[in-house]
Parts: sequence; structure tokens; C-alpha cells
Amino acid sequence: MGAMSVPDRLTADCSRCAGLCCVALPFAASADFAVDKAAGTPCRHLQRDFSCGIHAGLREAGYPGCTVYDCFGAGQQVVQVTFGGRNWRDQPEVAGSMFAVFPVVRVLHELLRYLTEAQALPAAAPLSDALDEALAATDRLAAGTPEELAALDVEAHRRSVADLLGRVSDLARAGSPGPDRRGAQLLGARLRGADLRRASFRGALLVGADLHGADLRGADLLGADLRGADLAGADLRDTLFLTAAQVTAARGDTGTRLPPALPRPGHWEAAGRRPSRRRGRARR
Repeated sequence: MGAMSVPDRLTADCSRCAGLCCVALPFAASADFAVDKAAGTPCRHLQRDFSCGIHAGLREAGYPGCTVYDCFGAGQQVVQVTFGGRNWRDQPEVAGSMFAVFPVVRVLHELLRYLTEAQALPAAAPLSDALDEALAATDRLAAGTPEELAALDVEAHRRSVADLLGRVSDLARAGSPGPDRRGAQLLGARLRGADLRRASFRGALLVGADLHGADLRGADLLGADLRGADLAGADLRDTLFLTAAQVTAARGDTGTRLPPALPRPGHWEAAGRRPSRRRGRARR
């Protein structure tokens, strides 16, 4: 499969944003967030310079949900391009519009990331024209005005692109496709050591699944929920549409093999350094 390099504009740059994900989006007290927060309300940990006051210890403070969120560069696009460098704090009159279009641009940038990956796949060559057209159309939409973005039926566009990406996936997995588990409910599923090469887990719920040592090479993981999934020793090389956020949401170790473009999450390494607890009666 072809190698992909994620363009800088599709990589979050918090220094060029205005803490949009910390303000525009709501979250509820859960295993992912320590407290409730309403949409449009700044997180209590958001600083005056739009940085996070507990960024280095988000997991320990009860905010692991923040560590796995990825705007795919939508934050800096909205602040620097859509609103020309303005921000909701210094120009409160743009706050409502800015918060409304941020999730729209986030969807468009996520689609751009998947389309960029699809273009790099040799197997997708028969669809190169369609991919070029879809990427150009999505780019134009992402560059729209606040009014155009607010009026956009982004879900209709997502469905159109998803259909194209599905055709790309079929081509990439042709010949000997694995099991079709699209949209499957696989919470806590026991898939340890399974041969899942070229399987489709598109949109599957794999929360807490045991994928220890599983072979996922060439599998389609677009939109799969991997929160808490055990990927220790698993082989995810050449997986399709796997993102850094999905990997960060899972658990892995030094034996987990990832696509070259994806960084190994720091908390994996930290978990591997924790001393093991010995069982048995303590010596006196």
C-alpha cells in the first residue's frame, strides 16, 4: 500500500486556534470527562492565551476524552481563514457563528484527511479522477464563508464521500477480503490473536475489545470506536483510514505495529514502564 503524509493544514495546531474545542463543544461527566460542560461555555481549565492549564496531566485529572479528540486542523482553519484571525473572546459578536461552523469544518477536514489517504493507495488508481474531484469539492466547501458553512448540509456531503471511500476500501481489500463487520456491536469482543486481515470494521463499536496480538493488516477501520481496546502486540500496518485519535483512545505496547504515519501514543510507553504488582502473600 502507498505511504501517506498528512498535510500540515489537516494537523491540529492549537497555537493558531482559539481553544474552540474547549469552548464550542459540550461534554458530560463520564469516564472521559470529569465534569459537565455546556456547548459555548469555556472549559474551566482554558487559559487567557487559549492554552490548557492541565494539558500535561489531562488523563490524571479525569479528562482522557480531550487527549483523543482531533479537529484535523479545523480549529486554525476557522480562526485564521474563515474568520480572518478574529476570536470569540476579543470579538464576542462572532462567537455564535464561530462555534456553529467549527463542527462543520471539522467534518470537512476529516473527510479531506481520508481522501488524501485514499489518493495514496495504488489500488485506488481506477478511482483517481473521482477522488481528485471529491477532494477539490471538499476543499472548496471548507474554504467557504461563515454563512455558506452554516447553510451547508455537511451530512449529505459526508455520505457522498463515504460512498466513494467505501469503493476505495473494496478495491484495496479485493482478492481475499476478511470478515465484514461494518457497524458491528463488538464491545468487549474476544478477538485475541485473530486473523482479521482485510476485514471491514467501518463504524464498528470495538470499545474494550480484546485485540491482543490480532492481525489487522489491510483492515478498514474508518470510524471504528477503539476506546479502551487492547492492541498490545497487534499488527495494524497498512490499515485503512486509521487515525491518531483512534490509536490514542486504545491501549497498546511496544509490540504494537502501527502505520508509519501514526505516532505511538505517549501513554502506551508510560503504561509499559509501570512496575508490575506481584500477587501472593507479602513477606513479613
